[in-house]
Amino acid sequence: MADLEGGGPVPSKSSAAAATTEAPKPPAKTVAATPPVKSPTARPGSKPVAETEGGESSKPEPSKMRRRLIWTAIWGYLAVNFLMFLRFFFPRALFEPETVHNIGYPSDFQVGVNEKYKQAYRIWVVKEPPRLFCIFAKCTHLGCTPDWKPAENKFKCPCHGSGYTPKGINFEGPALRPMDRAHVELNAQGEIVVDTSRLFSWFKAQGGLDHFDDPGAFINV
Repeated sequence: MADLEGGGPVPSKSSAAAATTEAPKPPAKTVAATPPVKSPTARPGSKPVAETEGGESSKPEPSKMRRRLIWTAIWGYLAVNFLMFLRFFFPRALFEPETVHNIGYPSDFQVGVNEKYKQAYRIWVVKEPPRLFCIFAKCTHLGCTPDWKPAENKFKCPCHGSGYTPKGINFEGPALRPMDRAHVELNAQGEIVVDTSRLFSWFKAQGGLDHFDDPGAFINV
């Protein structure tokens, strides 16, 4: 193609197209992916966070346990002493059994030794006309309760072998005196009233007085 007037050569279409193309852009920078941050996990032997941060555990400290034991012992000691103090306001009362007993009429008993009230009142009712009296069932040796032996017609102590006649007079064994006799009397209705707290004795071995003939040691039948 001829040159234009006064001008230089006209560029071709291919060169124009190449001129119009944009310059290539620089390649984009690639950013490396950041790996995810793992949260801390509790190890098997590690303490809970609440314990490590606060510095306190759910279990009581040894010092607290000692204080509890000491205070428990102190309060227990004070409580026992307080109860002992209160005990002084309640005196020990001994309730002794009744000693006065109504055993019926003289006609209720046959001649000889009657053991009806041996277990209940610890007495034998002995009817030897013209008298009726009550022997207190206690051996004068060491206080055992003798047995009545009808076949042998005597009282025999099972402890050390003291023997007594049907009237309670000792004649064998270590006993030194007869068995005591309880106080007897007739009430207004004619019944026999026995009082085992009032006893009549005969210190035969010591040559003492015989109180078996005193009023109250027997009744006439």
